[in-house]
Amino acid sequence: MTFRDFVVVSTGNLWRMKLRAFLTISGVVIAIAAFVSMLSFGAGMQRNVADQFNELGLFNTMQVYPADDESETADTTVHPLDQAAVELLAEIPGVNLAYPFDDFPVEVKFADTQITTEAQALPTAAVKTKMFSQLAAGSVFTGDSAREVLVAGHLLEQLGVEEPDSIIGKSLVISVGLSTVDSGLAHVLLLDEGNFREHFADLSFDSLRRAEYLQQRFRTEVNAAIKRFIDGYLNAQMIVSDTLIVTGVIDSEHGPRRRMQEIMVPVATARRFTTGGFSGDPTDLFAAMKSGTFFAGESDVESRNFPRVTLDLDPNSPFEPIRDSVKALGFESFSYAEQFDEIRKAFLYFNMVVGIVGLIALVTASLGIINTMVMSIVERRREIGVLKSLGADERDIRRLFLAESGMIGAIGAGVGILFGWLIARAASLISQAIMRQREIPTMDLFDTPLWLIAIAFLFGLCVSLAAGLYPASRAARVDPVEALRND
Repeated sequence: MTFRDFVVVSTGNLWRMKLRAFLTISGVVIAIAAFVSMLSFGAGMQRNVADQFNELGLFNTMQVYPADDESETADTTVHPLDQAAVELLAEIPGVNLAYPFDDFPVEVKFADTQITTEAQALPTAAVKTKMFSQLAAGSVFTGDSAREVLVAGHLLEQLGVEEPDSIIGKSLVISVGLSTVDSGLAHVLLLDEGNFREHFADLSFDSLRRAEYLQQRFRTEVNAAIKRFIDGYLNAQMIVSDTLIVTGVIDSEHGPRRRMQEIMVPVATARRFTTGGFSGDPTDLFAAMKSGTFFAGESDVESRNFPRVTLDLDPNSPFEPIRDSVKALGFESFSYAEQFDEIRKAFLYFNMVVGIVGLIALVTASLGIINTMVMSIVERRREIGVLKSLGADERDIRRLFLAESGMIGAIGAGVGILFGWLIARAASLISQAIMRQREIPTMDLFDTPLWLIAIAFLFGLCVSLAAGLYPASRAARVDPVEALRND
């Protein structure tokens, strides 16, 4: 018998027992529909994550951090994360661009509104990468020394701006307060005549010969001097102001809101704000003391340490060698591509759980297939005897019943895939309607790719064929003489 003969005969046999075949196929349809609809949710979520990562260029981005003291080893060269380290990182094969995260507090004045926020220095090459390419309006600044600025979309509400286009070309007055060592030292030495007399009024000259008194007085004077230094350092700040033109608004709703500040300033323009002192954050002061660049930090930009450095990677280069090179330099790294591998593992586990649920449903449906085929053998013993008497061997009988069980699985899988797709589409439309009602950015939570359709079809077909093995083997062992005699 040819393949066409098997299909025709199997279809005819199923048509003769329509009700029983319909109920059996319905079990397969329900199992496959549940399998497809649940896996469509996992595939849709994985696609959304991948699209977001790709849209923001996260697959080609790596964050570099200073190494922890506990991670340092004797055979590892540790570098401070300064400008020299940025240049070393930029020379790693596969790295297109390396730029530091250099932020500082600013006061922004726009029209009658004045707010305090954070600014970030960025080179022009960095704002042209995918990470900062999500513009709601305007364009990026034209150069590293341009008197221009980019603002994040979520800052517009604080500035009283409704539409992103309306702020393009407008001026922002940026002011930075710099704490200088000179202001701190000036407060240490700043004692007028009245304060001088009051300060030394309790000085006991007769006790100066005692070492204990001298030590106590020395500690008191040092503590007072440190207090005056910190007061002058934090409160007597030098104000540096400049007027910058807004050239673009970054769409922070879909962009990298957690990886950028509200104001983006060209790197050379930002240096005019930060050169000559430290920010008002006391941690900058202690960091400069720890690194030995306390006095050099006021004018030497090369000596500044950064909290992290961003690497823009070549999309054709694997991230593993770059990660190993970063670690060899003594730094810690975080790769979004590596993080996505972990996310894919989570989706794989989810798909495995869903597959097990679908398998259980299919096993239940396979019991119906076995029952249908066994009943068919009892009812068609004469037909089997006639076929064997006409020359059909056991292999042909076995193939015939396997073809029938396979036909049940193929029809059930095909219809189940269609129903699963319809369920996924309906659930997607309902979820998008809920998102719009709650003013959440809409996205398609379900996806039915071709690989899922192929797996679901093969899944249903293989389980049905496996269920038909026993009935087919039993039908092949029917004695034609006994079958015709009993009939």
